[in-house]
Amino acid sequence: MKFADIGLSSEVLRAVDEAGYETPTPIQEKAIPHVLQGRDLLGCAQTGTGKTASFTLPMIDILASGRARARMPRALILEPTRELAFQVAENFDIYGKYQRLSMALLIGGVSFAEQAKKIDRGVDVLIATPGRLLDHVERGQLMLTGSQILVIDEADRMLDMGFIPDIERIVKLLPPLRQTLFFSATMPPEIRRLADKFLSNPREVTVAPPASPAETVRQGLTIVPSGPAKRDALRKLMTSENAEAGLIFCNRKRDVDVLARSLKKHGYNAGALHGDMSQPARMETLENFKNGTLAFLVASDVAARGLDISGLPYVFNFDVPTHPEDYVHRIGRTGRAGQSGTALTLATSADGKYIGLIEKLIGKAIPRFDVEGSADQKLDTSTDGRGRGRGAKSAKPSRPAKASKPAKAEPKKVEPVKTEAPIVEAVAPQVDAPVTEIVATPEAAPAPVAEKKSKAPASKPRRNAKPVQQQEDAPASTALKNEDGSDNVSSHRRRDVTNHRLEADSQPSPQKRNRHQREDNGPVVVGLGDHMPAFLARPVQLPKKTAKEG
Repeated sequence: MKFADIGLSSEVLRAVDEAGYETPTPIQEKAIPHVLQGRDLLGCAQTGTGKTASFTLPMIDILASGRARARMPRALILEPTRELAFQVAENFDIYGKYQRLSMALLIGGVSFAEQAKKIDRGVDVLIATPGRLLDHVERGQLMLTGSQILVIDEADRMLDMGFIPDIERIVKLLPPLRQTLFFSATMPPEIRRLADKFLSNPREVTVAPPASPAETVRQGLTIVPSGPAKRDALRKLMTSENAEAGLIFCNRKRDVDVLARSLKKHGYNAGALHGDMSQPARMETLENFKNGTLAFLVASDVAARGLDISGLPYVFNFDVPTHPEDYVHRIGRTGRAGQSGTALTLATSADGKYIGLIEKLIGKAIPRFDVEGSADQKLDTSTDGRGRGRGAKSAKPSRPAKASKPAKAEPKKVEPVKTEAPIVEAVAPQVDAPVTEIVATPEAAPAPVAEKKSKAPASKPRRNAKPVQQQEDAPASTALKNEDGSDNVSSHRRRDVTNHRLEADSQPSPQKRNRHQREDNGPVVVGLGDHMPAFLARPVQLPKKTAKEG
C-alpha cells in the first residue's frame, strides 16, 4: 500500500514524497484512515514504527480548512519531554509546508513573552509539555475551549514522569465534543484505565506486541566489574566494535557528566545530555549529535523516548535500566524504519534482578558476549535490589539475640521504697510548728508576709494557689483538739479562732489585691484611717450670732 491509497490530500502527499517516504508503516496504514474519519483512536505500537506521522499527517489535512483565533488553538498535542515536542514540531514543518497552518511550541526553558506573542496571533496547532501549558493557562494567556483535536503522545512515559494529574486537569479545560488520539508504546493497566476515561468509543490499533524490540536490532549483554573498571570495559567494547558513533545511556544525571568527561579525556568526541541542562544547551547538543558534530552522546532517559535519529548504528546501555520498558525504548533509538542497528548492555553482578525482568518482558534471553576482563564475571540472579542480595537479609541478627536488654533494666529496681518512712518523719514537725503558733496567737497571722519584705526574692505565687494564711490555717481545727479528740480551748476561744479564720479567708489573694491595699498585707483602710491631715485639725471660726438669732 502507498500513501496515496490512504486518503491524504495532494499537498500532504507531495510533502511526504519530498521527505523520501513512499510506503506507510503498519501503524500509519491502520491509524490514518480512522483519524481522517474523525474517530477517537487508541494506538499501541513499539518504538520506532512511525507513530508521530500517524497523527501529524491526518491532522494537517483536517485543519487545512478553517481559521485560527487568538489565544484559542484548534488542536493540542501533549508530549512528555521538550525533545519530543521539538521533534513533533519539526515533523509539522516538513509535512505541512504546503499548507498555511500556524504552529506554536510551548516548552520550558524558553521565554514566556515570545510564546505569548505567538498565542495572541492565533495558532492552528499547539505542541506543548503539560507543565508549561498550564502555566500559560493560569496566566490567562490561553484558552482551550476551541480545540477540536487532542493528541496524548507517549502516554506511558507521561505516567512514569507523573504528568497524569496535569493531563486530567488539561482535559477538563477542553470541550467535551472533540477528537482524542491516544498513543503509547506499552499498555499497562493504568494506561488502559486512562484511555477508557478520555476516549469515546475509540478504534484500537495494535501493530506489534507491546514493549517488544524491533527485529532489526542486534542485542548483546556482557557482565563487567563495577566502578572505574566499567568505564574501561565500555571503551574496550567501543574499540572492538569499531563504533564510530553511538548513544550511551546512564541511569543517573551525575553519571552522565562523569562518563562524558571520561570519554573526552580518552580522546572520544562525546557530549552530555540530561534534564538539568538548560534548554538551549540541550537543543544545541542534540542538534550537534544529529548532524554528526558529536560522535557519541551520553544521555539519561530524557533521550530514550521518541527521538528519531536517522542512521544511528549503536546504542550502549552503560547502566541497566531499573524499569524493563525503558530498555525497549533505549534500544529503539537504533534500527528505526527498517534499518539495522546494534544495542549492547553492560551489566554488573548486582543487576541480575533487572536483567531477569527485561528478559521476561521481551520474551527471550539477551545473548551474552565477553569483552577483555569480563570472562570471570557472573550474574547474580538472587539480587533483590541494586548491589543487595536476598541472602543478605538472613545475615541480620536474629531476634533471640536481643534478650540481653532486660539485664539493663535491673539497676532501675534499686530499693525505691526505703525512702518512704524518713520522708514522713521529716515533714511532720515542719507542718505542726507553725500551726500551733497561729492557733495560740492569731495576731501572728501576718508573719509569713513579713518575710516578703526581706532581701531574699519572693517566688511568684501560682495562679490557682490559695493565700498563705489559708494554707497554714487549714489544719488549725485539728490542732485545737487533744489526742483523745476532746476540745482543748473554751468556747469563746474557739469563736475567736473561727472569726480569725473567716477574716483571713475574706482577704484577697496577692493577685487580686487592689491598688488601695497596703503592701504589708494589713487590713484595707477605708477613708483616712488613723492619720488626720493637718488642714482638718485647724480651728475654724464660726460666724457670730446676731441678736435676732439670739
